[in-house]
Amino acid sequence: MVVDGCPPRLALTEADIQPDLDRRRPGQSKIVSPRKESDTVQILSGTFEGKTLGTPISLWVRNEDARPEAYSEMKTKFRPSHADFTYFAKYGIRNWQGGGRASARETIGRVAAGAIAKKLLRERHGVEILAYVQQVQKIQATVDPDRVKFKQIESNIVRCPDATAGERMIRLIEKMRRAGDTVGGVVEGVVRGAPAGWGEPVFDKLEADLAKAMLSLPASKAFEIGSGFGGLALTGRQHNDAFRVRNGRVSTKTNLSGGIQGGITNGETIFFRVGFKPVATVMHRQDTVDESLHATTITGRGRHDPCVLPRAVPMVEAMTALVLVDHALRQRAQCG
Repeated sequence: MVVDGCPPRLALTEADIQPDLDRRRPGQSKIVSPRKESDTVQILSGTFEGKTLGTPISLWVRNEDARPEAYSEMKTKFRPSHADFTYFAKYGIRNWQGGGRASARETIGRVAAGAIAKKLLRERHGVEILAYVQQVQKIQATVDPDRVKFKQIESNIVRCPDATAGERMIRLIEKMRRAGDTVGGVVEGVVRGAPAGWGEPVFDKLEADLAKAMLSLPASKAFEIGSGFGGLALTGRQHNDAFRVRNGRVSTKTNLSGGIQGGITNGETIFFRVGFKPVATVMHRQDTVDESLHATTITGRGRHDPCVLPRAVPMVEAMTALVLVDHALRQRAQCG
């Protein structure tokens, strides 16, 4: 992976990046893919004596436990709800061995780059970015985005800061794994400390860039910010965030806008939700067709997540950081 545009003189070593890769990697718990990857990162260029140079940062993570033979049946058959058919329709060729661009392995690059962006935002702007599992299938957690702590999120393997809901989620995911099935849910993202003024007013609205970033993640299917679809049931009087002055700055009494108004941050906590579908690979026979347009069946094989959500948490944080750091740099360039 190559990270371009990072400002110079940011202290950076592999130790700043590895913790987030450890949170993303497979094999970390009983409710994720059992594939064994250390996902050890190495910085190849772009730093000198532990600081960024302002030049492109090249990073390398080696695959250690790939098993392409597990995908042999997919050589000619299209897996339901995977990108096999659409890639073949677009390019006329595809990597059927499980390591192509549609593989979640590509998110290593996002998370590694996001770790750098998070450090830049934290040290130079005082911005904190968190994400956590808010829902698995019908099980919902109760979490206050203004108060949730990283330690609470990492207190269980499903990365849900609501301990009671988290235990129920873990039991459900284990049940799905035993049944050879999968479940989806919601990851909530939170940004605290972003100043008022970041974002663009029309085509590059901050919430629009966040939505694009989140919907570019594997298995993502939905995005909402602030009150989201729930706000549709309110009247304008109920939904408006009244302004006030608090500690010498403009703030809002409520935060149904989710920290962004008119595409620009208002200084309040940014919070949004990303919906992830159930993982497409299930360990059951399903109807499909092959490249010769013959009807056939296919059975899922290999090592797959019964629920993508625990590993999606650092991915959501990473994409949030990459969007925000770009807007922070744009704001500094345009407005000083």
